[in-house]
Amino acid sequence: MILVVPALAADPTKIGTIDTTFRVLGRNDRILVERYDDPAVSNVSCYVSRAETGGVKGSFGLATDPNRFSIACRATGPVSVPDKLPEKAVVFGASASPFFKEVRVTRLFDVEKRVLVYVVWSTVTLSTGGSAFNSVTAVPLDAK
Repeated sequence: MILVVPALAADPTKIGTIDTTFRVLGRNDRILVERYDDPAVSNVSCYVSRAETGGVKGSFGLATDPNRFSIACRATGPVSVPDKLPEKAVVFGASASPFFKEVRVTRLFDVEKRVLVYVVWSTVTLSTGGSAFNSVTAVPLDAK
């Protein structure tokens, strides 16, 4: 199967942050919540929460964030799917480290059930022995 990589979504909309661990120096560890709008499917928005490391390194963007994230995608209006939507495409990406690590969202299209499936995952899986941490959500489409 071919992985189609279209133009990624525009910059995310920051919804907010939640401090989790107090740090004496630098900002606290936190959870960041962002909204991404699917660039190919109108009226589908995905909300991604992810852990961000604080402290001095985190304050200067030098820390590698942990592989902890969650996703929830919803139809925010009438969903319009293009005629030739690929069955698989990376639609969002966000840097999670100064050295190559990225959090990505891949959209899968279950044609038979008419459901869009979104999976959030990390490009670096060193701490898991090669198995990517991930979270999944689905957006059903109206039957034709």
